[in-house]
Amino acid sequence: MSDVLLRLPEVIEQVKLSRSTIYRRIEEGTFPRPRALGTGCVRWRQSEIDAWIDTLPIADDPAC
Repeated sequence: MSDVLLRLPEVIEQVKLSRSTIYRRIEEGTFPRPRALGTGCVRWRQSEIDAWIDTLPIADDPAC
């Protein structure tokens, strides 16, 4: 199975959260952890980001 690896700017664009919010949620255990490719180089699996998005509740008020 092939999966796209995303850089942080791509994750930010997809989920519309700031860098600090993403890392805070990772520490809280409520956002997918990145994969380490090397020292200071991390990527997120597209499938894990998609699965996280699918777990979000449907909003009663779509104005966000």
